Amino acid sequence: MFRFAVLMLLSAGLYAAQAAVDIETAAKIYQDAAMREQVRASLGAMPAHIRKLFSADTATRLSDEQLNAVTAAAKRGFRIDVFEPPALSALAANLDASTVKKVDAFLESDLGRRMVAADTATATLEETQIDKIMNGEITAPSTPERDALFDKLEQAQHSTESTVQIFLSMGQAVAIGTAVGSGRDGAAVAESARKSGEASRPELEQSMRVPLRRYLAYSYRDLSDADLKHLLAFLESPPGKRYVSAYIAAEGAGFNAMGRRCGEQLGESLRELAQAQLDVPRVGPPPPAIAAPAPVK
Repeated sequence: MFRFAVLMLLSAGLYAAQAAVDIETAAKIYQDAAMREQVRASLGAMPAHIRKLFSADTATRLSDEQLNAVTAAAKRGFRIDVFEPPALSALAANLDASTVKKVDAFLESDLGRRMVAADTATATLEETQIDKIMNGEITAPSTPERDALFDKLEQAQHSTESTVQIFLSMGQAVAIGTAVGSGRDGAAVAESARKSGEASRPELEQSMRVPLRRYLAYSYRDLSDADLKHLLAFLESPPGKRYVSAYIAAEGAGFNAMGRRCGEQLGESLRELAQAQLDVPRVGPPPPAIAAPAPVK
């Protein structure tokens, strides 16, 4: 669904009183939605993205040795086996039996299978090609009617808001993990990262909305207008809305876990370097725009 998307649980309170499902049931939805394939496709590029962000941080100049520690920490943190346990737990906690039945029926329908296939195909493209799609260099034929449908689909999936939230929450997770791993005050770092993220949220949302709509239009370029209308009807139905919230919650939990693991690994590595060298600069919170997976829906 979303290659990289996170936690916009505006409706979570409405669902809190309903019974969750077990992990096995959630795993069936996880498998039918090809969530593993889509998330795993984004992980290979994460170490280079995170190293680039830390190396571009003018507030703290890191040595090559420290940047190598950043890369190594990201490789150990951003792994599918770190992502899946919390993601499955969150997916289970945010679904109920009635929703699962309707969602499973949709995912196993012809349209559902073609939607998932389209999501997965775009998620597994080379990163350079994905960049060209989001920059508008590669486009799919469209009409004003299709453009309007994609606007509605983007809103129904909360693509922009959830992607920005994953950027922010994952950046905070890395910052907190780094602080805890290096023996600093995690609470203070968390508050600083939160304030920085909230200040940058409006600009991030504004800058990402058009690229994400382009991505969505390219992903579903082979779906007819009728297909798009049926997909929109499902996403706007009560089961569809709950599925979107559960999916976003799952990705949020998984990417937060990977961010924390990366931060903890980095904190430990920097502490070891500090013991061997005097006056090693400390790493502050990573920039709010820390790289995260792009949505595939």
